[in-house]
Amino acid sequence: MAASAGPDDGAISAGSIAVIVFVLHLAGAVALLIWAVRMIRTGVERAFLTHLRSLVRRAGSGPAGMAGGAAAAIMLQSSTAVAVLAAAFAASGVLAPMQGLAVLLGADLGSAVVALVLLSPIGALVPLLLIVGVGLFQKAARPEWRQAGRILIGLALVFVSLDMIRAASAPVAQSPFAAMAVSYLSRDLVSAFAIGAVLAWAMHSSVAAVLTFVTFAAEGLLPVAPAAALVLGANLGGAAIPVVLTLSGAEVARRMVLANLMLRGGGALLVLAALVFRPGAFDWTDLPPAAQVIALHILFNLAVALAGLTLRRPALAFASRVVPNRAALSGQRISALDPAAFDDTNQALACATRELLRMAERIHGMLLPVMGLCRNWSPETAAAIVDGENDVDRMHFEIKLYVARLQEAALTSEQSRRAMDIASIANNLEDAGDQVSNHLVAIARRMQAKGLSFSKDGWDDLETFHDRVASNAQLALNLMLTSDVETARQLVEEKDRVRRSEQAFQERHLERLRQGNPATLETSNLHQEALRALKQINTDFSLIAYPIVEAAGELRASRLAAASARAG
Repeated sequence: MAASAGPDDGAISAGSIAVIVFVLHLAGAVALLIWAVRMIRTGVERAFLTHLRSLVRRAGSGPAGMAGGAAAAIMLQSSTAVAVLAAAFAASGVLAPMQGLAVLLGADLGSAVVALVLLSPIGALVPLLLIVGVGLFQKAARPEWRQAGRILIGLALVFVSLDMIRAASAPVAQSPFAAMAVSYLSRDLVSAFAIGAVLAWAMHSSVAAVLTFVTFAAEGLLPVAPAAALVLGANLGGAAIPVVLTLSGAEVARRMVLANLMLRGGGALLVLAALVFRPGAFDWTDLPPAAQVIALHILFNLAVALAGLTLRRPALAFASRVVPNRAALSGQRISALDPAAFDDTNQALACATRELLRMAERIHGMLLPVMGLCRNWSPETAAAIVDGENDVDRMHFEIKLYVARLQEAALTSEQSRRAMDIASIANNLEDAGDQVSNHLVAIARRMQAKGLSFSKDGWDDLETFHDRVASNAQLALNLMLTSDVETARQLVEEKDRVRRSEQAFQERHLERLRQGNPATLETSNLHQEALRALKQINTDFSLIAYPIVEAAGELRASRLAAASARAG
Protein backbone atom coordinates (compact mmCIF):
# COMPACT_ATOMS: atom_id res chain seq x y z
CA MET A 1 0.00 0.00 0.00
CA ALA A 2 1.39 3.39 -0.97
CA ALA A 3 2.08 5.69 1.92
CA SER A 4 -0.21 8.67 2.00
CA ALA A 5 1.26 12.14 2.00
CA GLY A 6 1.10 13.92 5.31
CA PRO A 7 -0.91 17.11 5.61
CA ASP A 8 2.21 19.19 6.20
CA ASP A 9 4.32 17.76 3.34
CA GLY A 10 3.21 20.44 0.90
CA ALA A 11 3.92 23.21 3.40
CA ILE A 12 7.35 21.77 4.14
CA SER A 13 8.14 21.52 0.45
CA ALA A 14 6.99 25.09 -0.15
CA GLY A 15 9.01 26.27 2.83
CA SER A 16 12.12 24.51 1.55
CA ILE A 17 11.72 26.13 -1.86
CA ALA A 18 11.30 29.54 -0.20
CA VAL A 19 14.51 29.03 1.76
CA ILE A 20 16.43 27.99 -1.37
CA VAL A 21 15.13 31.02 -3.27
CA PHE A 22 16.04 33.27 -0.33
CA VAL A 23 19.58 31.86 -0.14
CA LEU A 24 20.12 32.29 -3.90
CA HIS A 25 18.82 35.86 -3.92
CA LEU A 26 20.78 36.73 -0.80
CA ALA A 27 23.99 35.20 -2.17
CA GLY A 28 23.60 37.19 -5.38
CA ALA A 29 22.96 40.40 -3.47
CA VAL A 30 25.95 39.88 -1.18
CA ALA A 31 28.16 39.02 -4.17
CA LEU A 32 27.12 42.29 -5.82
CA LEU A 33 27.77 44.16 -2.56
CA ILE A 34 31.30 42.74 -2.26
CA TRP A 35 31.99 43.58 -5.90
CA ALA A 36 30.63 47.12 -5.52
CA VAL A 37 32.77 47.85 -2.45
CA ARG A 38 35.81 46.50 -4.29
CA MET A 39 34.94 48.62 -7.33
CA ILE A 40 34.95 51.76 -5.19
CA ARG A 41 38.28 50.79 -3.65
CA THR A 42 39.82 50.11 -7.07
CA GLY A 43 38.72 53.52 -8.33
CA VAL A 44 40.14 55.29 -5.30
CA GLU A 45 43.43 53.38 -5.51
CA ARG A 46 43.89 54.12 -9.21
CA ALA A 47 43.03 57.79 -8.91
CA PHE A 48 44.35 58.74 -5.48
CA LEU A 49 46.88 56.12 -4.36
CA THR A 50 49.70 58.66 -4.29
CA HIS A 51 47.67 60.96 -2.05
CA LEU A 52 46.69 58.05 0.19
CA ARG A 53 50.31 56.96 0.52
CA SER A 54 51.24 60.49 1.50
CA LEU A 55 48.34 60.69 3.96
CA VAL A 56 49.29 57.44 5.71
CA ARG A 57 53.03 58.18 5.68
CA ARG A 58 52.60 61.65 7.18
CA ALA A 59 50.13 60.55 9.84
CA GLY A 60 51.20 61.37 13.36
CA SER A 61 51.59 58.93 16.20
CA GLY A 62 48.59 60.03 18.28
CA PRO A 63 45.14 61.40 17.45
CA ALA A 64 46.51 62.82 14.18
CA GLY A 65 47.55 59.33 13.11
CA MET A 66 44.14 57.98 14.05
CA ALA A 67 42.47 60.72 12.00
CA GLY A 68 44.70 59.98 9.03
CA GLY A 69 43.85 56.28 9.18
CA ALA A 70 40.14 57.04 9.43
CA ALA A 71 40.29 59.36 6.40
CA ALA A 72 42.18 56.75 4.36
CA ALA A 73 39.68 54.01 5.29
CA ILE A 74 36.74 56.22 4.33
CA MET A 75 38.31 56.85 0.92
CA LEU A 76 39.24 53.20 0.35
CA GLN A 77 36.02 51.80 1.90
CA SER A 78 38.25 49.30 3.68
CA SER A 79 40.30 49.16 6.86
CA THR A 80 42.08 46.09 5.45
CA ALA A 81 43.49 48.06 2.52
CA VAL A 82 44.80 50.73 4.91
CA ALA A 83 46.31 48.03 7.15
CA VAL A 84 48.19 46.46 4.23
CA LEU A 85 49.46 49.89 3.12
CA ALA A 86 50.56 50.79 6.66
CA ALA A 87 52.23 47.38 7.04
CA ALA A 88 54.27 48.04 3.90
CA PHE A 89 55.39 51.39 5.31
CA ALA A 90 56.26 49.81 8.65
CA ALA A 91 58.28 47.08 6.93
CA SER A 92 60.27 49.70 5.02
CA GLY A 93 60.92 51.79 8.14
CA VAL A 94 58.79 54.75 7.02
CA LEU A 95 56.21 54.20 9.81
CA ALA A 96 57.15 53.48 13.41
CA PRO A 97 55.03 50.70 15.00
CA MET A 98 53.36 53.11 17.46
CA GLN A 99 52.49 55.46 14.62
CA GLY A 100 51.30 52.62 12.38
CA LEU A 101 49.05 51.17 15.10
CA ALA A 102 47.41 54.58 15.55
CA VAL A 103 46.70 54.57 11.81
CA LEU A 104 45.14 51.08 12.04
CA LEU A 105 42.93 52.08 14.97
CA GLY A 106 41.71 55.07 13.01
CA ALA A 107 41.12 52.90 9.94
CA ASP A 108 38.83 50.62 11.96
CA LEU A 109 36.81 53.65 13.02
CA GLY A 110 36.77 54.93 9.44
CA SER A 111 35.34 51.64 8.15
CA ALA A 112 32.53 51.96 10.72
CA VAL A 113 31.75 55.44 9.40
CA VAL A 114 31.69 54.02 5.86
CA ALA A 115 28.99 51.54 6.91
CA LEU A 116 26.90 54.39 8.35
CA VAL A 117 27.24 56.46 5.18
CA LEU A 118 26.35 53.57 2.88
CA LEU A 119 23.26 52.81 4.95
CA SER A 120 22.00 56.38 4.52
CA PRO A 121 18.60 56.66 2.77
CA ILE A 122 19.94 58.04 -0.50
CA GLY A 123 19.00 55.11 -2.72
CA ALA A 124 16.87 57.49 -4.82
CA LEU A 125 20.12 58.87 -6.22
CA VAL A 126 21.01 55.53 -7.84
CA PRO A 127 19.86 56.52 -11.37
CA LEU A 128 21.80 59.80 -11.17
CA LEU A 129 24.90 58.04 -9.83
CA LEU A 130 24.77 55.51 -12.67
CA ILE A 131 24.20 58.12 -15.39
CA VAL A 132 27.02 60.37 -14.22
CA GLY A 133 29.32 57.45 -13.35
CA VAL A 134 28.96 55.65 -16.67
CA GLY A 135 29.29 58.93 -18.56
CA LEU A 136 32.53 59.81 -16.79
CA PHE A 137 33.97 56.32 -17.07
CA GLN A 138 33.33 56.08 -20.81
CA LYS A 139 33.90 59.65 -21.97
CA ALA A 140 36.28 61.42 -19.57
CA ALA A 141 39.74 62.12 -20.98
CA ARG A 142 41.54 62.40 -17.64
CA PRO A 143 42.15 59.13 -15.76
CA GLU A 144 41.13 60.73 -12.47
CA TRP A 145 37.68 61.52 -13.87
CA ARG A 146 37.34 58.03 -15.31
CA GLN A 147 38.09 56.56 -11.89
CA ALA A 148 35.63 59.02 -10.31
CA GLY A 149 33.05 57.50 -12.64
CA ARG A 150 34.04 54.02 -11.44
CA ILE A 151 33.57 55.16 -7.83
CA LEU A 152 30.09 56.55 -8.55
CA ILE A 153 29.08 53.32 -10.30
CA GLY A 154 30.33 51.35 -7.29
CA LEU A 155 28.29 53.52 -4.90
CA ALA A 156 25.17 52.99 -7.00
CA LEU A 157 25.71 49.23 -7.00
CA VAL A 158 26.11 49.24 -3.21
CA PHE A 159 22.65 50.77 -2.85
CA VAL A 160 21.23 48.36 -5.45
CA SER A 161 22.68 45.37 -3.57
CA LEU A 162 21.26 46.58 -0.26
CA ASP A 163 17.83 46.91 -1.90
CA MET A 164 18.25 43.33 -3.18
CA ILE A 165 19.03 42.14 0.36
CA ARG A 166 15.90 43.91 1.64
CA ALA A 167 13.78 42.43 -1.13
CA ALA A 168 15.11 38.93 -0.45
CA SER A 169 14.58 39.27 3.30
CA ALA A 170 11.02 40.56 3.26
CA PRO A 171 9.18 37.32 2.26
CA VAL A 172 11.26 35.22 4.65
CA ALA A 173 10.86 37.39 7.73
CA GLN A 174 7.64 35.63 8.76
CA SER A 175 8.61 32.08 7.70
CA PRO A 176 9.00 29.31 10.32
CA PHE A 177 12.55 28.64 9.16
CA ALA A 178 13.55 32.24 9.79
CA ALA A 179 11.85 32.11 13.19
CA MET A 180 13.84 28.98 14.11
CA ALA A 181 17.15 30.54 12.99
CA VAL A 182 16.47 33.81 14.79
CA SER A 183 15.40 31.96 17.93
CA TYR A 184 18.61 29.94 17.90
CA LEU A 185 20.86 32.97 17.35
CA SER A 186 19.01 34.93 20.05
CA ARG A 187 19.66 32.11 22.54
CA ASP A 188 23.28 31.54 21.47
CA LEU A 189 24.96 34.90 20.93
CA VAL A 190 28.39 33.26 20.96
CA SER A 191 27.45 31.28 17.84
CA ALA A 192 26.15 34.49 16.23
CA PHE A 193 29.47 36.16 17.06
CA ALA A 194 31.41 33.28 15.47
CA ILE A 195 29.19 33.34 12.37
CA GLY A 196 29.78 37.09 12.00
CA ALA A 197 33.55 36.62 12.22
CA VAL A 198 33.56 33.79 9.66
CA LEU A 199 31.34 35.67 7.21
CA ALA A 200 33.46 38.83 7.45
CA TRP A 201 36.52 36.70 6.76
CA ALA A 202 34.83 34.92 3.85
CA MET A 203 33.72 38.22 2.34
CA HIS A 204 37.18 39.71 3.02
CA SER A 205 35.31 42.87 3.98
CA SER A 206 33.95 43.79 7.39
CA VAL A 207 32.10 46.69 5.73
CA ALA A 208 30.12 44.32 3.48
CA ALA A 209 29.37 42.00 6.41
CA VAL A 210 28.16 44.82 8.67
CA LEU A 211 25.98 46.26 5.90
CA THR A 212 24.35 42.85 5.43
CA PHE A 213 23.68 42.31 9.15
CA VAL A 214 22.30 45.81 9.72
CA THR A 215 20.02 45.43 6.69
CA PHE A 216 18.67 42.19 8.21
CA ALA A 217 17.92 44.11 11.41
CA ALA A 218 16.23 46.91 9.45
CA GLU A 219 13.95 44.40 7.71
CA GLY A 220 12.91 42.78 11.00
CA LEU A 221 14.75 39.56 10.24
CA LEU A 222 17.06 39.94 13.26
CA PRO A 223 16.46 41.38 16.74
CA VAL A 224 19.03 43.76 18.19
CA ALA A 225 20.97 41.26 20.32
CA PRO A 226 21.89 38.67 17.63
CA ALA A 227 22.46 41.42 15.05
CA ALA A 228 24.84 43.14 17.48
CA ALA A 229 26.66 39.85 18.12
CA LEU A 230 27.06 39.30 14.38
CA VAL A 231 28.46 42.83 13.95
CA LEU A 232 30.88 42.34 16.83
CA GLY A 233 32.04 39.11 15.22
CA ALA A 234 32.54 40.98 11.93
CA ASN A 235 34.88 43.34 13.78
CA LEU A 236 36.97 40.39 14.91
CA GLY A 237 36.96 38.82 11.45
CA GLY A 238 37.86 42.12 9.80
CA ALA A 239 40.83 42.62 12.12
CA ALA A 240 42.06 39.08 11.41
CA ILE A 241 42.23 39.56 7.63
CA PRO A 242 45.40 41.74 7.56
CA VAL A 243 47.06 39.40 10.07
CA VAL A 244 46.80 36.56 7.57
CA LEU A 245 47.71 38.76 4.60
CA THR A 246 50.99 39.80 6.27
CA LEU A 247 52.08 36.36 7.51
CA SER A 248 55.04 36.35 5.13
CA GLY A 249 55.90 40.01 5.78
CA ALA A 250 58.43 41.69 8.02
CA GLU A 251 58.17 41.09 11.75
CA VAL A 252 57.49 44.77 12.54
CA ALA A 253 54.48 44.78 10.21
CA ARG A 254 53.14 41.50 11.58
CA ARG A 255 53.40 42.76 15.16
CA MET A 256 51.52 45.92 14.27
CA VAL A 257 48.52 44.17 12.70
CA LEU A 258 48.53 41.54 15.46
CA ALA A 259 48.40 44.28 18.11
CA ASN A 260 45.43 45.77 16.27
CA LEU A 261 43.73 42.36 16.26
CA MET A 262 44.27 42.02 20.00
CA LEU A 263 42.79 45.45 20.69
CA ARG A 264 39.83 45.25 18.32
CA GLY A 265 39.16 41.54 18.76
CA GLY A 266 39.67 41.70 22.53
CA GLY A 267 37.28 44.63 22.75
CA ALA A 268 34.70 42.72 20.68
CA LEU A 269 34.93 39.75 23.06
CA LEU A 270 34.46 42.01 26.09
CA VAL A 271 31.38 43.64 24.60
CA LEU A 272 30.06 40.21 23.60
CA ALA A 273 30.40 39.07 27.20
CA ALA A 274 28.38 42.09 28.35
CA LEU A 275 25.82 41.33 25.64
CA VAL A 276 25.49 37.70 26.78
CA PHE A 277 24.96 38.53 30.42
CA ARG A 278 22.88 41.69 29.94
CA PRO A 279 21.37 41.69 26.44
CA GLY A 280 18.87 44.38 27.33
CA ALA A 281 21.62 46.88 28.15
CA PHE A 282 22.15 47.49 24.43
CA ASP A 283 18.49 47.86 23.55
CA TRP A 284 17.86 51.58 23.13
CA THR A 285 14.09 51.72 22.82
CA ASP A 286 14.03 55.20 21.28
CA LEU A 287 15.95 54.00 18.21
CA PRO A 288 14.96 51.47 15.54
CA PRO A 289 16.82 48.13 15.69
CA ALA A 290 19.06 48.91 12.70
CA ALA A 291 20.00 52.29 14.17
CA GLN A 292 20.86 50.63 17.49
CA VAL A 293 23.14 48.12 15.80
CA ILE A 294 25.02 50.65 13.63
CA ALA A 295 25.31 53.00 16.63
CA LEU A 296 26.84 50.17 18.65
CA HIS A 297 29.26 49.46 15.79
CA ILE A 298 30.46 53.07 15.61
CA LEU A 299 30.64 53.61 19.36
CA PHE A 300 32.52 50.32 19.77
CA ASN A 301 35.17 51.28 17.21
CA LEU A 302 35.46 54.78 18.66
CA ALA A 303 35.98 53.33 22.15
CA VAL A 304 38.56 50.83 20.87
CA ALA A 305 40.42 53.60 19.01
CA LEU A 306 40.57 55.88 22.05
CA ALA A 307 41.50 53.08 24.45
CA GLY A 308 43.98 51.68 21.95
CA LEU A 309 45.94 54.93 21.88
CA THR A 310 46.80 54.40 25.55
CA LEU A 311 47.30 50.63 25.24
CA ARG A 312 49.49 50.61 22.13
CA ARG A 313 52.78 50.12 23.90
CA PRO A 314 51.78 47.02 25.95
CA ALA A 315 49.91 45.60 22.95
CA LEU A 316 53.00 45.94 20.73
CA ALA A 317 55.20 44.53 23.48
CA PHE A 318 53.01 41.45 23.74
CA ALA A 319 52.89 41.12 19.95
CA SER A 320 56.70 41.19 19.92
CA ARG A 321 56.73 38.12 22.14
CA VAL A 322 54.26 36.32 19.91
CA VAL A 323 56.16 37.30 16.73
CA PRO A 324 59.88 37.12 17.57
CA ASN A 325 62.61 37.96 15.09
CA ARG A 326 63.02 35.19 12.59
CA ALA A 327 66.38 33.57 12.20
CA ALA A 328 67.98 34.17 8.83
CA LEU A 329 67.24 31.35 6.44
CA SER A 330 70.27 29.48 5.23
CA GLY A 331 70.83 28.51 1.64
CA GLN A 332 70.60 30.42 -1.61
CA ARG A 333 67.52 31.82 -3.24
CA ILE A 334 65.75 29.33 -5.50
CA SER A 335 65.54 30.71 -9.03
CA ALA A 336 62.36 30.44 -11.08
CA LEU A 337 64.49 29.89 -14.21
CA ASP A 338 64.04 26.17 -14.70
CA PRO A 339 66.36 24.72 -17.40
CA ALA A 340 64.09 21.68 -17.67
CA ALA A 341 61.36 23.94 -19.11
CA PHE A 342 63.22 24.54 -22.39
CA ASP A 343 61.34 21.64 -23.97
CA ASP A 344 58.15 23.69 -23.61
CA THR A 345 58.75 27.24 -24.86
CA ASN A 346 55.63 28.72 -23.28
CA GLN A 347 56.55 27.15 -19.94
CA ALA A 348 60.08 28.56 -20.21
CA LEU A 349 58.70 32.03 -20.96
CA ALA A 350 56.45 31.72 -17.90
CA CYS A 351 59.51 30.84 -15.78
CA ALA A 352 61.35 33.90 -17.10
CA THR A 353 58.33 36.09 -16.36
CA ARG A 354 58.14 34.78 -12.78
CA GLU A 355 61.82 35.60 -12.23
CA LEU A 356 61.28 39.03 -13.77
CA LEU A 357 58.44 39.68 -11.32
CA ARG A 358 60.67 38.66 -8.40
CA MET A 359 63.32 41.04 -9.70
CA ALA A 360 60.79 43.89 -9.84
CA GLU A 361 59.53 43.08 -6.33
CA ARG A 362 63.11 43.17 -5.02
CA ILE A 363 63.64 46.64 -6.50
CA HIS A 364 60.31 47.86 -5.14
CA GLY A 365 61.41 46.67 -1.69
CA MET A 366 64.63 48.66 -2.09
CA LEU A 367 62.78 51.77 -3.25
CA LEU A 368 60.34 52.06 -0.34
CA PRO A 369 62.84 52.79 2.48
CA VAL A 370 65.52 54.61 0.51
CA MET A 371 64.28 58.20 0.99
CA GLY A 372 64.12 57.67 4.74
CA LEU A 373 67.92 57.33 4.71
CA CYS A 374 68.20 61.01 3.77
CA ARG A 375 66.51 61.97 7.04
CA ASN A 376 67.62 59.19 9.38
CA TRP A 377 70.73 57.35 8.20
CA SER A 378 70.70 53.62 8.95
CA PRO A 379 73.76 51.52 8.03
CA GLU A 380 71.63 48.36 8.26
CA THR A 381 69.04 49.68 5.81
CA ALA A 382 71.72 50.92 3.43
CA ALA A 383 73.48 47.56 3.56
CA ALA A 384 70.18 45.74 2.88
CA ILE A 385 69.59 47.92 -0.20
CA VAL A 386 73.10 47.23 -1.49
CA ASP A 387 72.56 43.48 -0.92
CA GLY A 388 69.30 43.81 -2.81
CA GLU A 389 71.12 45.42 -5.74
CA ASN A 390 73.54 42.50 -5.82
CA ASP A 391 70.55 40.14 -6.06
CA VAL A 392 69.04 42.27 -8.81
CA ASP A 393 72.26 42.23 -10.81
CA ARG A 394 72.45 38.46 -10.48
CA MET A 395 68.81 37.99 -11.54
CA HIS A 396 69.31 40.34 -14.49
CA PHE A 397 72.32 38.37 -15.71
CA GLU A 398 70.58 35.02 -15.28
CA ILE A 399 67.44 36.22 -17.08
CA LYS A 400 69.49 37.43 -20.05
CA LEU A 401 71.31 34.11 -20.30
CA TYR A 402 68.05 32.17 -19.99
CA VAL A 403 66.34 34.20 -22.71
CA ALA A 404 69.41 33.94 -24.98
CA ARG A 405 69.41 30.17 -24.63
CA LEU A 406 65.65 30.07 -25.19
CA GLN A 407 66.07 31.95 -28.47
CA GLU A 408 68.27 29.16 -29.82
CA ALA A 409 65.07 27.17 -30.34
CA ALA A 410 62.58 27.74 -33.13
CA LEU A 411 60.20 30.34 -31.75
CA THR A 412 56.99 31.69 -33.18
CA SER A 413 56.85 35.43 -33.81
CA GLU A 414 54.70 35.87 -30.68
CA GLN A 415 57.12 33.86 -28.54
CA SER A 416 60.10 35.78 -29.93
CA ARG A 417 58.37 39.07 -29.11
CA ARG A 418 57.64 37.94 -25.55
CA ALA A 419 61.27 36.88 -25.07
CA MET A 420 62.54 40.25 -26.29
CA ASP A 421 60.05 42.07 -24.05
CA ILE A 422 61.30 40.11 -21.03
CA ALA A 423 64.93 40.96 -21.85
CA SER A 424 64.08 44.64 -22.41
CA ILE A 425 62.12 44.94 -19.15
CA ALA A 426 64.95 43.21 -17.27
CA ASN A 427 67.38 45.83 -18.61
CA ASN A 428 65.11 48.66 -17.50
CA LEU A 429 64.58 47.16 -14.05
CA GLU A 430 68.30 46.65 -13.58
CA ASP A 431 68.75 50.37 -14.26
CA ALA A 432 66.05 51.15 -11.66
CA GLY A 433 67.98 49.09 -9.11
CA ASP A 434 71.14 51.02 -9.96
CA GLN A 435 69.33 54.32 -9.46
CA VAL A 436 68.22 53.25 -5.98
CA SER A 437 71.50 51.71 -4.83
CA ASN A 438 74.15 53.75 -6.64
CA HIS A 439 72.45 57.14 -6.67
CA LEU A 440 69.83 57.57 -3.94
CA VAL A 441 71.78 55.67 -1.26
CA ALA A 442 74.89 57.59 -2.26
CA ILE A 443 73.01 60.88 -1.85
CA ALA A 444 71.86 59.85 1.64
CA ARG A 445 75.40 58.76 2.55
CA ARG A 446 76.87 62.09 1.48
CA MET A 447 74.23 63.98 3.46
CA GLN A 448 74.99 61.92 6.55
CA ALA A 449 78.75 62.37 6.17
CA LYS A 450 78.46 66.16 5.80
CA GLY A 451 75.64 66.64 8.31
CA LEU A 452 73.30 68.12 5.68
CA SER A 453 69.50 68.14 5.56
CA PHE A 454 66.99 69.26 2.98
CA SER A 455 64.83 72.30 3.62
CA LYS A 456 61.31 71.60 4.85
CA ASP A 457 59.76 72.49 1.48
CA GLY A 458 62.44 70.54 -0.38
CA TRP A 459 61.89 67.49 1.77
CA ASP A 460 58.11 67.70 1.28
CA ASP A 461 58.62 67.83 -2.50
CA LEU A 462 60.93 64.82 -2.46
CA GLU A 463 58.63 62.75 -0.28
CA THR A 464 55.61 63.61 -2.45
CA PHE A 465 57.55 62.68 -5.59
CA HIS A 466 58.81 59.47 -3.99
CA ASP A 467 55.23 58.53 -3.02
CA ARG A 468 54.13 58.97 -6.64
CA VAL A 469 57.00 56.89 -8.01
CA ALA A 470 56.46 54.15 -5.42
CA SER A 471 52.75 54.06 -6.28
CA ASN A 472 53.56 53.69 -9.97
CA ALA A 473 56.07 50.94 -9.20
CA GLN A 474 53.34 49.08 -7.30
CA LEU A 475 51.02 49.61 -10.27
CA ALA A 476 53.69 48.10 -12.53
CA LEU A 477 53.95 45.03 -10.28
CA ASN A 478 50.19 44.57 -10.48
CA LEU A 479 50.39 44.94 -14.25
CA MET A 480 52.99 42.18 -14.51
CA LEU A 481 50.47 39.85 -12.86
CA THR A 482 47.35 40.91 -14.77
CA SER A 483 48.49 42.35 -18.15
CA ASP A 484 45.39 44.56 -17.86
CA VAL A 485 45.20 47.06 -20.73
CA GLU A 486 43.51 49.76 -18.63
CA THR A 487 46.23 49.53 -15.97
CA ALA A 488 48.91 49.64 -18.69
CA ARG A 489 47.29 52.73 -20.20
CA GLN A 490 47.24 54.39 -16.78
CA LEU A 491 50.92 53.61 -16.22
CA VAL A 492 51.87 55.12 -19.58
CA GLU A 493 49.87 58.25 -18.78
CA GLU A 494 51.51 58.43 -15.35
CA LYS A 495 54.91 58.62 -17.04
CA ASP A 496 54.01 61.99 -18.56
CA ARG A 497 52.55 63.23 -15.29
CA VAL A 498 55.72 62.31 -13.43
CA ARG A 499 57.77 64.18 -16.01
CA ARG A 500 55.64 67.30 -15.51
CA SER A 501 55.80 66.91 -11.72
CA GLU A 502 59.58 66.64 -11.83
CA GLN A 503 59.75 69.85 -13.85
CA ALA A 504 57.46 71.61 -11.38
CA PHE A 505 59.56 70.47 -8.41
CA GLN A 506 62.75 71.63 -10.16
CA GLU A 507 61.17 75.05 -10.68
CA ARG A 508 60.13 75.19 -7.01
CA HIS A 509 63.69 74.32 -6.06
CA LEU A 510 65.11 77.12 -8.23
CA GLU A 511 62.67 79.56 -6.63
CA ARG A 512 63.95 78.58 -3.18
CA LEU A 513 67.50 79.15 -4.44
CA ARG A 514 66.53 82.65 -5.56
CA GLN A 515 65.12 83.31 -2.10
CA GLY A 516 68.47 82.32 -0.56
CA ASN A 517 67.23 79.47 1.66
CA PRO A 518 70.43 78.23 3.40
CA ALA A 519 69.38 74.57 3.49
CA THR A 520 68.45 74.73 -0.19
CA LEU A 521 71.84 76.24 -1.08
CA GLU A 522 73.72 73.49 0.78
CA THR A 523 71.79 70.61 -0.75
CA SER A 524 70.91 72.00 -4.18
CA ASN A 525 72.82 69.45 -6.26
CA LEU A 526 71.74 66.54 -4.07
CA HIS A 527 68.08 67.58 -4.29
CA GLN A 528 68.15 67.80 -8.07
CA GLU A 529 70.03 64.50 -8.38
CA ALA A 530 67.41 62.80 -6.21
CA LEU A 531 64.57 64.15 -8.37
CA ARG A 532 66.28 62.96 -11.56
CA ALA A 533 66.96 59.51 -10.09
CA LEU A 534 63.34 59.09 -8.99
CA LYS A 535 62.12 60.21 -12.40
CA GLN A 536 64.34 57.62 -14.09
CA ILE A 537 63.12 54.88 -11.74
CA ASN A 538 59.54 55.78 -12.67
CA THR A 539 60.46 55.59 -16.38
CA ASP A 540 62.06 52.17 -15.92
CA PHE A 541 58.93 50.78 -14.26
CA SER A 542 56.55 52.54 -16.66
CA LEU A 543 58.16 50.88 -19.69
CA ILE A 544 56.68 47.58 -18.46
CA ALA A 545 53.35 48.87 -19.82
CA TYR A 546 54.49 49.58 -23.38
CA PRO A 547 54.36 46.06 -24.83
CA ILE A 548 50.81 45.66 -23.49
CA VAL A 549 49.41 48.92 -24.89
CA GLU A 550 51.27 48.33 -28.13
CA ALA A 551 49.75 44.85 -28.49
CA ALA A 552 46.33 46.40 -27.84
CA GLY A 553 46.93 48.94 -30.64
CA GLU A 554 46.71 51.88 -28.23
CA LEU A 555 50.30 53.15 -28.41
CA ARG A 556 50.25 56.42 -30.33
CA ALA A 557 53.12 57.55 -32.51
CA SER A 558 54.57 60.02 -30.03
CA ARG A 559 57.50 60.71 -27.84
CA LEU A 560 56.36 57.80 -25.65
CA ALA A 561 56.51 55.40 -28.58
CA ALA A 562 60.01 56.63 -29.39
CA ALA A 563 61.06 56.10 -25.79
CA SER A 564 59.73 52.55 -25.95
CA ALA A 565 61.71 51.87 -29.10
CA ARG A 566 64.89 53.21 -27.51
CA ALA A 567 64.32 51.06 -24.40
CA GLY A 568 64.04 47.96 -26.62
